[in-house]
Amino acid sequence: MITSLKDIIEKETQAIWQIPLSDAYKQAIDLIISQVHKKNGKLVCSGMGKAGQIASNFATTFSSTGTPACFLHPSESQHGDLGILRENDLMLLISNSGKTREIIELVGLARQLIPDIRFIVITSDEASELAKNADVCLLTGNPPEVCPLGLTPTTSTTVMTVMGDLLVVETMKRIGFTTADYAKRHHGGYLGTVSRMQSKK
Repeated sequence: MITSLKDIIEKETQAIWQIPLSDAYKQAIDLIISQVHKKNGKLVCSGMGKAGQIASNFATTFSSTGTPACFLHPSESQHGDLGILRENDLMLLISNSGKTREIIELVGLARQLIPDIRFIVITSDEASELAKNADVCLLTGNPPEVCPLGLTPTTSTTVMTVMGDLLVVETMKRIGFTTADYAKRHHGGYLGTVSRMQSKK
């Protein structure tokens, strides 16, 4: 089993190394800075299923590091939650296939409400309908899943998580986010204690 576990780790590691890096990351961060930090919008993250859990993590991580963000469930958006969208908001949509019905529908519904709303998309398929609707498209590299069935989101969600970290960390650098800033947003727990101690040095 140890050999099998090492093989899984190796495959996921290689998938991370093979994430396509391009100027699209700068374009995405420029959009985040423009819409959220200059125009006072927020970053609205969405995805369905496992991708939705990744999107929710994006939202909480961005929020704790100085970029106001929230998670919008694509199905609940059709039952009133779409009302969270406001002028200057920016949407970050995640779909490995780029064909997820609820996400495609969310694009159309968001544009009905705010015609000029902008989209950052994370997907594996640059020819997909979702990618074609993106202002900025970030590609996963379409790594094969380590799931023995080749179906369960495993490698793809690992890659998406890393891609989110790239966006978060580079945005933090752009806005000059400090330990003191972190402490103001993260009062509780060990991290809150450490950030307050460090900010007093």
